[in-house]
Amino acid sequence: MKAKPSLPAALKTIRKARGLSQEAFSDVSSRTYMSSLERGLKSPTLNKLEELCEVMGVHPLTLLTLAYAGDDGGEAERLLVHVSREVGAVVAESARSKE
Repeated sequence: MKAKPSLPAALKTIRKARGLSQEAFSDVSSRTYMSSLERGLKSPTLNKLEELCEVMGVHPLTLLTLAYAGDDGGEAERLLVHVSREVGAVVAESARSKE
């Protein structure tokens, strides 16, 4: 059975992998807010995710990929291939609709 996507787990995984404390985010967030995010008590906006990812030095899609794939590198690769195909299809459909 596939695990549910977990943004809190992905956020904590990246933060710890980068050797960052919750206090390291003080320019963009409080330690209390970070703790709430990592425990799944709050949901960040896209703008807040971008700020958090900037502190961690990763692209927001990296965080979302880990949220959906967990720590399974193979699943992450499959997911990225799938998303790349979908983006390509949407871009092509959009271009055709403009003709």
